[in-house]
Amino acid sequence: MNQVEKVNLLDFDRQGLREFFAQLGEKPYRAEQVMKWMYHHLEDNFENMTDVGKALRTKLEAVCYIGPPKTLFDKGAVDGTHKWLLGMDGGNAVEAVYIPEPTRGTLCVSSQVGCGLNCQFCSTATQGFNRNLATSEIIGQMWVAAKHLGNVTHQNRRITNVVMMGMGEPLLNFDNVVKAMSLMRDDLGFGLASKRVTLSTAGLVPMIDKLSESIDVSLAVSLHAANDELRTELVPLNKRFPIAELMASCQRWIARKPRTSITFEYTLMKGVNDQPEHARQLIKLMRKLPTCKVNLIPFNPFPGTRFERSDMETIRAFQTQLLNANILTMLRRTRGDDIDAACGQLKGQVLDRTRRQAEFRKRLDEGAVHAA
Repeated sequence: MNQVEKVNLLDFDRQGLREFFAQLGEKPYRAEQVMKWMYHHLEDNFENMTDVGKALRTKLEAVCYIGPPKTLFDKGAVDGTHKWLLGMDGGNAVEAVYIPEPTRGTLCVSSQVGCGLNCQFCSTATQGFNRNLATSEIIGQMWVAAKHLGNVTHQNRRITNVVMMGMGEPLLNFDNVVKAMSLMRDDLGFGLASKRVTLSTAGLVPMIDKLSESIDVSLAVSLHAANDELRTELVPLNKRFPIAELMASCQRWIARKPRTSITFEYTLMKGVNDQPEHARQLIKLMRKLPTCKVNLIPFNPFPGTRFERSDMETIRAFQTQLLNANILTMLRRTRGDDIDAACGQLKGQVLDRTRRQAEFRKRLDEGAVHAA
């Protein structure tokens, strides 16, 4: 069998791997042996799995493989942030980013090739959309980063947190994302606690409800405005699921998971959503969920955008206004912007199935002509 016909074992969570081994006539514990090699030892060669019998290794070699995405290039920033461009099929590629801090290391993972939501301030949106990533392509990003960083599960843990905040809307690739997150959490996978795996969504209300019933992870909501008119302009999905519906789903999430909180992400753009009245609107909204917190993100510019980053004085004033109203408010420090790895800057290689990439390039060309 060639690799196209073989099964990629990174596509299975623990239960799926046990079922696959049962189809091969093997006992379930053999699946768990192999799973430990895959994620604890980051081994992709069956011959090196020394406690797996020779006959089984030969059988596995014939029908399956362990195939993480190929690294097209990787690049480090001056602040220690690291970015990988990972090849998919047919010229597509996505980006994953590792952000080291003194007490933790966070990996930002993509869920789609491009994104279909067209949020106006996001660089990924300008590339359009091609397809959802397979489970192997999602967990494979973590596998590649862990291998590069020398991560050892339960011992030398370089990756302590994962955020599904890379390219794409995770809840539009629900099944594959949930399987990948279960591998991040599984003791035979990467063994992360539930609070250390976070999914960020632009607000697909029915899928937020479904997520709360499917897996125990943390939730972040990309809010960016606290009134419907402005949020619909910035996040077009808001037209389908307006703020009142979104907040109701967040209240249901908290009711199901009373010991957790939700993080609301708010990107500050100069003269757009950073004024005192915007802060007052946000305070009024957050009072409906007093246990939750706000994460303020300075806008990260990219070529062709019409938005600008708010100045630090305005950002600090916005934060102070929220803190004075007893809203827990964090300010995200911009990391990796010298390698375009900061929040909202991720761009892979997308064979766009929409017209968005072409339209964006046309606007860029027209802007260059006008400037000349």
